Amino acid sequence: MPDAAPPKRVLHVGCGAPNPAKLPAMFFPAGAWAELRLDIDASVAPDIVASITDMRAVPDASVDAVWSSHNLEHLFPHEVPRALAEFRRVLKPDGFALMTMPDLQQIAALVADDRLTEAAYVSPMGPIAPLDMLYGHGASLAQGNAFMGHRGGFTARSLEAALLAAGFPQVRVMRDGAFALWATGWMAAATAAAPPAPARLQAAA
Repeated sequence: MPDAAPPKRVLHVGCGAPNPAKLPAMFFPAGAWAELRLDIDASVAPDIVASITDMRAVPDASVDAVWSSHNLEHLFPHEVPRALAEFRRVLKPDGFALMTMPDLQQIAALVADDRLTEAAYVSPMGPIAPLDMLYGHGASLAQGNAFMGHRGGFTARSLEAALLAAGFPQVRVMRDGAFALWATGWMAAATAAAPPAPARLQAAA
């Protein structure tokens, strides 16, 4: 009987405190993926302390996937191409980058309805208002955690454009109906259709 294939490696950037549940099982099934944690904040004890704009500690073409949850909005717009270039550099030729972040179009609808400070949903960190999604989690910022501040943002179209400009030949941007965008950039154009997206995600118009 052949040996089981070793797990693939996912680089979890901006990982925060350790928690296996932070890897979305719909993309990274338990047992099939090994997590390598990277964060700019040494206090969360990552495997690698680094910014997503400079991941020189991670070798070229060394991971099968990059997972980025609510990180790109913490960069200034001019820094985003540098981060995406780093994602591509560390990915294997058949790898992919998966990322999620606030959807400014959905958030803008709440702002236009004069609901800037009303809770839009409740997260493990507590109620989240449009103001938090636009500028960063207010309670964390008030406690002195400047890493939580937002410096940029995306619509579905601007995110797709950024990924294509970074050199990902195949890109998919979806909405989750909960004020977030989900995007996948593949290192190589697929010869067949991209894998189906989870049912809870909707194509971005």
